[in-house]
Amino acid sequence: MIHSCNHIIIDAPEEHPKGEEHHDAKPDRCKGIEFDAITPDEKGNTFFFKGDHLWKGFFGSAELSSSIFKELDDYHVDAAFRMHHQDDASVHDHIYIFLDDKVFSFYNHTLEKGYPLEIQQEFPGIPSHLDAAVECPKGECITDSVLFFKGNETYIYDIKTKIVKKKMWTHLPNCTSAFRWLAHYYCFHGYNFTRFHPVSGEVTGTYPKDARNYFMRCGAGFGESSHGGGAKRLRCSEVKLHAITTDDKGRSYAFHVYLRLDTHRDGSHHFRISRLWKEISGGVDAVFSYGDNMYIIQGGQVYIYKSAAHYTLIEGYPKPLKEELGIDGPVDAAFFCPKQDTVHFIQGQKMYEVDLAATPRLVKKVMPIPFLKIDAGFCDADGVKVFIGPEYYSYESPMILAMSKISPQPQKISPEKFGCVE
Repeated sequence: MIHSCNHIIIDAPEEHPKGEEHHDAKPDRCKGIEFDAITPDEKGNTFFFKGDHLWKGFFGSAELSSSIFKELDDYHVDAAFRMHHQDDASVHDHIYIFLDDKVFSFYNHTLEKGYPLEIQQEFPGIPSHLDAAVECPKGECITDSVLFFKGNETYIYDIKTKIVKKKMWTHLPNCTSAFRWLAHYYCFHGYNFTRFHPVSGEVTGTYPKDARNYFMRCGAGFGESSHGGGAKRLRCSEVKLHAITTDDKGRSYAFHVYLRLDTHRDGSHHFRISRLWKEISGGVDAVFSYGDNMYIIQGGQVYIYKSAAHYTLIEGYPKPLKEELGIDGPVDAAFFCPKQDTVHFIQGQKMYEVDLAATPRLVKKVMPIPFLKIDAGFCDADGVKVFIGPEYYSYESPMILAMSKISPQPQKISPEKFGCVE
């Protein structure tokens, strides 16, 4: 998460009992209010609900909920979540909104036929008058699940089997809304939030934190580097990648700080590398993924992480790059092509091939490349890309890269892919 300013101004939360807000009194989320529900839609727009109003996105003013979800006129939402159930296209990516003992299902902001239903009809074993709900896909939870919160009780609902397990996470505050964002889980309470593990409920780090410093743009004193876009974004012409890779879970990352590339629906957000790979201090030279491992190279050292739901450093690492991969560091770039066992390292104008299936791992081939120095390299089913500053060059294969005498036309790093601005 991008760090906020050190100074924080805290206002007392506004108290608005249900039924006492009016259409002509727009709530201000920068004044310490407590959200009723938070959910993204199928396009990745995040809605923050309060009373009969909502905010669309991390900044901007409130509007009536009924201006987007017309059936919610005058209703105060209890909980909401976006369904994750790829095995059933009829419900996948639908928004479920809970009001008292009823549940509404929306897709493309349109109420589905037959709704609202009793909560027990749609989600047997889940109580009415909920406080919060959040999706939890398989891999982050044990199965595709929904976490429902009521008081200090958490109901873990298995979407496929409809089995419910109730847990008491007494160390977690009572959540008035919950939100999954970039594979992390947040319990909102008052104007604060606490990040928790969706399986154990464990809280690590210093919490609670003021949501106004992270999940919205609230001006001076409230996190100029917030998720809402207060942080200065690099111009695409200023971007210089250090590495880029996709792991076996399909998660794609670009490293300059680091940027998750495959989560467009959650927006483009930059983070410190140590947020996800806590043993890494400073920048990296090269990164590649092989099997269920991610290799991060820094100077003459290599760190190997298991790419499970969260990255875990394998015991005994880091190790010398020469000992692990048979090449002296530092390197300028590394990339691994799908369905192969060969990793390609680039140092200056040379590309080295190392067979990861061999023991010991040794350089088996050295080839020249037509560049004095590159910043990063990447290989997928479309071929090889080499990045130099804000541009990249595409080749059909590593061999064509090595044999090429004339460089192809450079392409510009795009704002849609890399979260920069023109």
